[in-house]
Amino acid sequence: MLKTHKNLEAWIVSRSLVKDIYLLTKNFPKEEIYGLTNQIRRSAISIPSNIAEGAARGGSKEFIRFSYIALGSLSEVETQIILSNDLGYLEEPKEMLEKIGRIGRLLIGLIKNLKQKIPA
Repeated sequence: MLKTHKNLEAWIVSRSLVKDIYLLTKNFPKEEIYGLTNQIRRSAISIPSNIAEGAARGGSKEFIRFSYIALGSLSEVETQIILSNDLGYLEEPKEMLEKIGRIGRLLIGLIKNLKQKIPA
């Protein structure tokens, strides 16, 4: 049986971020469909996906590794949101950036918790 990731707050909130990103990018210019729109969506999807994959790997070390990958994808999304604002595709990304910060704190907490489970 797979270790469950579905009750992890980092996974739950990152799924919510994916939904936000999809709703946001629906209004991006059509010429960005294969550029920024695609990239930001793929980066966002990577966050909960890596949390789920890490949980399914069965060991704390692997879960930590995939959590760091999720953290990297989160940083990509943050950069892409800032770039989208710079390009005028969205205004005042404050709420989105706050959610990204929250997910980052949750991932760091998860990683710290997992590291405590590794025998010294």
